[in-house]
Amino acid sequence: MEINAFIYLGFIRNILLTLPGVTESLSHGTPAFYVQKKLLARLWENGEVLVVRTDDRDKWVQKDPETFFTTDHYRNYPCVLVNFERVQPDDLKLLLTTAWRSRASKTLAKEYQNR
Repeated sequence: MEINAFIYLGFIRNILLTLPGVTESLSHGTPAFYVQKKLLARLWENGEVLVVRTDDRDKWVQKDPETFFTTDHYRNYPCVLVNFERVQPDDLKLLLTTAWRSRASKTLAKEYQNR
């Protein structure tokens, strides 16, 4: 992994690991984040792209197709790929927290709201 991948990974950890129920593990040999054993996001093997589980893929791709994109491999999966070199921090934070909300239980979501 390049130096930039560690910077991005630190940013992602600062967002996701503060959310209730999120754990970090590996997926396909790269850092990955889960909520209640459900995948939220994982680093691509090249360290330059993040795979994020979202039902709003089309919305993100339409917003900025050079930052948010997909490949044939992910065509049938509810995921969007994020180009670290282009993504704005606020957009990444919104995408990750929205992904968490869509995967977290109602109990965890309520715990987060009550903070």
